[in-house]
Amino acid sequence: MVSTMTGMLGPLGTPGVRHDRIVSTPERLCPMCKRVQRLSGEERCAIHVKTATLAAHHKEFDTKQISGSSPPGVFVGRFGYPKVFVGPMVPPVSGDTEILDTPEWWMGKGFDEIVDFRYSLLRGYSKANVFDAHKGGRLIETLQEVAMMTKPVDTELVLTRPPRKILDLREDSQPFGPIAPLDSFQAGNSSVDDRIEKAFYDGDLVADDAVLQLYRNGVLVTRIQRAFSLGMFGDNKRRKLVPTRWSITAVDSNLSLRLMARVREHPLIDEYRVYKYTYLDNTYVGILTPESWRFEWIEAWFEPDLLATSFPDVNMATDVENSNYVSPDGHRPVMLGDSEGFRDRKTYAKPGGCYYSARLAVSEYLDGIGRQAGAIMLREIHPGYIMPVGVWNVRESLRALFKTRFEQFDSMDGAMNYASTIFEIPKRGWIENSALLQKAYFQRKISEYN
Repeated sequence: MVSTMTGMLGPLGTPGVRHDRIVSTPERLCPMCKRVQRLSGEERCAIHVKTATLAAHHKEFDTKQISGSSPPGVFVGRFGYPKVFVGPMVPPVSGDTEILDTPEWWMGKGFDEIVDFRYSLLRGYSKANVFDAHKGGRLIETLQEVAMMTKPVDTELVLTRPPRKILDLREDSQPFGPIAPLDSFQAGNSSVDDRIEKAFYDGDLVADDAVLQLYRNGVLVTRIQRAFSLGMFGDNKRRKLVPTRWSITAVDSNLSLRLMARVREHPLIDEYRVYKYTYLDNTYVGILTPESWRFEWIEAWFEPDLLATSFPDVNMATDVENSNYVSPDGHRPVMLGDSEGFRDRKTYAKPGGCYYSARLAVSEYLDGIGRQAGAIMLREIHPGYIMPVGVWNVRESLRALFKTRFEQFDSMDGAMNYASTIFEIPKRGWIENSALLQKAYFQRKISEYN
């Protein structure tokens, strides 16, 4: 089933304008099915078939009582803001379930494994006001305690009805599985992360500083985002819940802003560098240039229907460019990107959360090596990318990219010539859709780069 809803999203967790749709459940077609149907003639996409199989075999979800070890996992919804749905995420199994809600550990996993991880987590939900974060309440306090734990915690959920078996797919967050209204929730004890606990009880520590402090102390970004979502940082009286999807972008954005401030003080690199990486039929190329900090992120989708599913608010006529290139199998890529100069951007980036996850990975790498550079990050998304898995995919793929050996060049043209051997889209296609590449080539005609 596909249901259309309206949500709000801002770059730092503040309200902006964005429209979202929930996909998908095993019963009906979604926009992704149309894409696969066109390629293979199937009546339902591979993910729907997988979800239907999971629904048929997960009999443990045909009940109103679920016991298991939470990874730990929690979520905060965004529909109806400021009155939103919140709750724990619990699998119907006990033991070491940490990987189920730790995307940093998913690199190298295929779609089947990721779907298995996420479908096994039941979301029990209850209504809450975002300002309940500082007012307390048994459910919120229990969820905050769970978010501080370092290991899976034994939990028990009593639901008002058996779960609705869905697979919620969205490019800006990892997939979510079955969901049901919560009657009661109990959690046992587990080891507490004293780094998060210290920030939680420090009511004078600014939220942005708490996020940076935890990051520098080695806390996983996913765990920082989880605690941020539950309003666990900042002035006690001003704390509030932040929808999970907003918190992901907020933490990526805030951390990258702090790292960028440091990067601007580092010396420039001496050459043009090109890095490459491939994962889940996504090809990434990173070009670092010997100039002051600037950043650009461009995505090229070979399946426009999938782009419309992940970015339904995008005006296809004005915000997305259709490339003139057509692949051998007849697909014309759709390109979406945004950029910023030396100073911080003031508007929300068109590509959404992926932009900020990419910016975090780049600024993290440059600060780590103590150098400054311009960064042009390019992503080619092929039909094998059959479902959106979340912006963690971008962040972790670029982290992996920067661990690879780079190729060195003495000019932008040399770097782009090499990049064009990696991509299907020719050099001219990227230049036509890139503000920073056009600037680099400004004094020469675009027709020279066929």
